[in-house]
Amino acid sequence: MAGMLYLVPTPIGNLGDISIRCRQILEEADFIAAEDTRVTMKLLNHLGIKKSLVSYYEHNKAQKGNWILERIQAGETCALVSDAGSPAISDPGEDLVRQCAEAGITVCAIPGPCAVITALSISGQATGRFCFEGFLSTAKKSRREHLESLISEKRTMIFYEAPHKLLSTLEDMASVFGAERPISLCRELTKLHEEVIRTTLGQAIAMYTEQSPRGEFVLVLAGASDETPALPTAQDAALFVARLMDAGMSRKDAIKKTALDLKLPKNIVYDAALGHSE
Repeated sequence: MAGMLYLVPTPIGNLGDISIRCRQILEEADFIAAEDTRVTMKLLNHLGIKKSLVSYYEHNKAQKGNWILERIQAGETCALVSDAGSPAISDPGEDLVRQCAEAGITVCAIPGPCAVITALSISGQATGRFCFEGFLSTAKKSRREHLESLISEKRTMIFYEAPHKLLSTLEDMASVFGAERPISLCRELTKLHEEVIRTTLGQAIAMYTEQSPRGEFVLVLAGASDETPALPTAQDAALFVARLMDAGMSRKDAIKKTALDLKLPKNIVYDAALGHSE
């Protein structure tokens, strides 16, 4: 091997998923660029491989990217890995691949573990056409705008989500797509406690309101169908509550009835009504 970049996928949970070819590339590369060298070192120790490691992650990619590029141009071979799965997918490796492509350096991707495809294949949702949307923003406004841009999307949609953000994301999804939209929540993929929950957004919200989510999630959301009706917005809910209250109904009862009639989660209606009254 000489003067090129290899994208080497690593196990997303089960170390037995590392392929013979991936192991060979890691053994033969001149150096390995890793998202977190500590995580990669555990994998290398498991494989019995000793190799020079350099860190390459979101906050040092500008500086380290140029340095890695210079080493490859000097004739060295670099194996790029992420903490889990295929590098360059929702990963700073995307930038390194672009730099290499612009410099005329050969980039070779090795097939292997990928949480997106693993989750889609077992989700029970339509797999013929899909789109990967990655991680949603932690900012509520940006997250909501992202979801609203997908309101007419007919392809199956796939998202990554952390447990501490899951409930907020599900609530925003329900307010945009409707509580009855089917979703498959895939967690701890390939690990001992792998689980796939095939349900609706409304039922998923109820479940994780009662219990705290654990593990990293891949959310596989059904796309809009031709029969999917126009969905009520938060503004619709706020106005609905206001009309009921003007008619003499208490705020609590108005929110309950609005959630039932519009098929929206009660907390979404509550937030909308509260924001409308401020």
